Amino acid sequence: MEHRINLPLTREKAALISAGDPVYLSGILYTARDAAHKRLIELLDRGQPLPFPLEDGVIYYVGPTPAAPGRIIGSAGPTTSYRMDAYTPRLLDLGLRGMIGKGKRSAEVVEAIKRAGAVYFGAIGGAGALLAECIKTAEIIAFPDLGTEAVRRLRVEDFPVSAVIDSRGNNLYQLGRENYLQQTHLRSLPEF
Repeated sequence: MEHRINLPLTREKAALISAGDPVYLSGILYTARDAAHKRLIELLDRGQPLPFPLEDGVIYYVGPTPAAPGRIIGSAGPTTSYRMDAYTPRLLDLGLRGMIGKGKRSAEVVEAIKRAGAVYFGAIGGAGALLAECIKTAEIIAFPDLGTEAVRRLRVEDFPVSAVIDSRGNNLYQLGRENYLQQTHLRSLPEF
């Protein structure tokens, strides 16, 4: 089922989304990759506030390229999500409700997604220029010394993603594999 979600992503909105659903996000989301995640956790460890609210927030795992003249942002494709897995459960337990990236997540992250009533979304790798068209404003709000990996506040309109892991722990990577095997009558596929 297709969803058009106005952010923030509340627990109630997240509960309506199932693995495999196409979703269009509009509103504010934040960017952070592994270097920024490390710093966010360091801030928490020191008891300092984060540069953006986690509650019902969505983090996009992206380090956009520099913007060309007259553009808001450069290419903004997702990065591989597992690099954030060590940090993600803590952020989810503090209210983070959504993440956008590409690739599999650890079992610990899946359990934290279920606890938090959150959703892991996938964006299409290699389509960064097209995804950038959905970004209407971009502002660096923390860690400017990280360059392209600085934390940004993005305002997006109809940002296209797919629900990969829903709030119940259903995982598109597993479900898709199982469906394929059933349809083709194969017994197994090699792991990647």
